Amino acid sequence: MTQIDFYTHVDDKLKTACTLAGKAFARGLKVTVFCPDPELAQRFDRLLWTAPATGFVPHCAPDDPLARETPVIVDCRGDPLLHDEVLVNLRPEWPPFFSRFQRLIEIVSVDDGDRAAARERFRFYRDRGYEIRTHDLSKNSV
Repeated sequence: MTQIDFYTHVDDKLKTACTLAGKAFARGLKVTVFCPDPELAQRFDRLLWTAPATGFVPHCAPDDPLARETPVIVDCRGDPLLHDEVLVNLRPEWPPFFSRFQRLIEIVSVDDGDRAAARERFRFYRDRGYEIRTHDLSKNSV
């Protein structure tokens, strides 16, 4: 069953997603970052070129010729899905294919609208029997 983690009270969702993707990459895991649209995917891609400042997280789009070998996929379509280890969801709705991943990461900002959408996703997962862990980032960093 998919392990689900909610990271809450986040000031900057993209920066947090970069940090978590970088940590997963450092552990040898393959990550898919699911963005709501091409514009956010492009912003996330640019951010990964500079974060972390002392390293590089190899990443590309799913249609890149090297995508199957690249550890971090930045996607906004969900088709094709090339990896099944870690899914970082940056969309307001739950990803229909989340259960094929070993781990799902949900990042929740301090924005009221984002928090309301996250509560809906939380209920959706909980009502289907998933155990959910929460990490309050207002108390510490990622």
